Amino acid sequence: MLAGIALGRTGVHYLHSDNATFAFLADIGFALVMFVAGTHVPVRDPAIRPALKSGIVRAVVVAVIAGILGTAIAYATGVHHAPLFAVLIASSSAALILPIVDSLGLKGGGVVGLLPQIAIADTLCIVALPLAIDPKHALRAAGGAAAVIGAAAVVFLALRAAEKAGARKKVHDVSEERRFAAELRIQLVILFALAALAKSTHVSIMLAGFAFGLGVAAIGEPRRLSRQLFALTEGFLGPLFFVWLGAELNLRELGAHPKMIGLGVALGAAAALAHVVPRLLGQAIPYGLLAAAQLGVPVAAATVGSQLNVLQPGEASALMLGALISIAVAVAGGSMASKLSSSTEATA
Repeated sequence: MLAGIALGRTGVHYLHSDNATFAFLADIGFALVMFVAGTHVPVRDPAIRPALKSGIVRAVVVAVIAGILGTAIAYATGVHHAPLFAVLIASSSAALILPIVDSLGLKGGGVVGLLPQIAIADTLCIVALPLAIDPKHALRAAGGAAAVIGAAAVVFLALRAAEKAGARKKVHDVSEERRFAAELRIQLVILFALAALAKSTHVSIMLAGFAFGLGVAAIGEPRRLSRQLFALTEGFLGPLFFVWLGAELNLRELGAHPKMIGLGVALGAAAALAHVVPRLLGQAIPYGLLAAAQLGVPVAAATVGSQLNVLQPGEASALMLGALISIAVAVAGGSMASKLSSSTEATA
């Protein structure tokens, strides 16, 4: 993203985000990033089920607080996008949080309670974003979202039936023997078809990628396919998308519109505040801060909002500034949670 900022509209104008080929490849990268994020949601983890009820309660509490804070920020800044701000504040990024949990080796009841909360928040905010970002066309967005989710559900049922019948295993064996990468090709065809449906129904590609990723996670993604998709996404198309996003942003607008700096800071602080409120329900503050991490939702809001011309000058950059603050907060929360976990183990 920093490279895109330096070479795009903010910097030397070498990269042009409106180039059709560049934008097309960025769309593919975005779909893959959200697909991989969906596969990271631990829907098959049996530890989630006992904590599902408390996770739902915490997610609802955060959503209520987010609605209040989003409305207050919209009123204070004069940027009247309260529904969008509420969705951003309430969101959690499983794609960011789960790697932090894994890298720090966090375990115990705090993590078990955290997983369903972020899975629910991530899913609901991704579904709600198309409705919040363009309320004037909420009915159209709702219809498009329903079409994409319905198509993803059909794909899930078909893949599950193929898994149970052993068809997927047969394809895997033939593909591995003849080096066809057939599973990867099939997954990409399905993903691109869902993304095309999303574009044609005026819904963010984010929803198509994430919904398909959830379906694959529910069935169980083969390790070989996981490595292939990781290489394709992280090795080329994912970074290309973030370069495009950086090129699309015009951070010079923040200087011309100083209130947008305040908006970004307010959104980041509000995300942290909303996610520590569940301390009243027994969740430790470090895990609340960790849950505040945002990525996919603000990226989609900045991308789609810019494409639809529904954001004010500098607002897209403010949304990304808020996301960066939330990531810093989550990293600090992860560090605190690691120390808390270590002290708990030492006491035990």
